[in-house]
Amino acid sequence: MIIKDSEFGEIIIRKSALSHSVKFSVSTSGRLQMSVPKYATNFLIKRFLNSSRKQIRENLKLKDPSTQRARDAKKKILMKKAKEYLPYRLNYYAKLYGYTYDNFRVSHASTRWGSCTRHGKTGSTTISLNIGLMQVPEPLRDYVIIHELAHLNHMDHSSAFWEEVGSHDPKYKLHRKRLKMFNPGV
Repeated sequence: MIIKDSEFGEIIIRKSALSHSVKFSVSTSGRLQMSVPKYATNFLIKRFLNSSRKQIRENLKLKDPSTQRARDAKKKILMKKAKEYLPYRLNYYAKLYGYTYDNFRVSHASTRWGSCTRHGKTGSTTISLNIGLMQVPEPLRDYVIIHELAHLNHMDHSSAFWEEVGSHDPKYKLHRKRLKMFNPGV
C-alpha cells in the first residue's frame, strides 16, 4: 500500500502479521517505508507518522519526492524499451551461436547486469537481463548478453567460460572494463 504525504511524498506501507511495532526505513527507491502490524488502521499509521516526523528527518536519508517521481518515470520508460529490445537481441545471439534457454525475464537488480540460472529439479534455464542495459552502448549490452549465454555451458567464471565468451566477443576484456563505468541500478 502507498500513502501520499506532503513532506515525504509517497510512503510505502508494508503490513505484516509478524510485526508487533512500527519500523521506518528507506526503500531502494529512496522512499520512506513503514513496516506495521497487520491490524494497524490507516488512521493509526498516519497518526504514528505525524508523531515521528522529527525522528524520521533526523535519522533517515530520504530522497526528494520529485526525484522519486522522475526516477519512477525513467524506470518505466527503460522497462518498456528493455521488454521490446532485449528478448530480440538475446534470441539473435542465441540463434547465431547455437544456444538454447528456456525462459527470459527483464530485471531491475541494483547490482547485476544479468544472470543465468539453472533450476535444480527441472534443469530449465532462465536468463535475466537488467533494464539498465538500455543505458549503455550497444557493444557493452551485447557483451552482457554473450556473457549470460556462455553461462549456459559454464555455470562459473572458469578459463573455459572466458574462452567461450572470447570466441564470440574478441573485445570482451575491453567491454568488461568499460561496463564498470556504468551502474546497473536505475
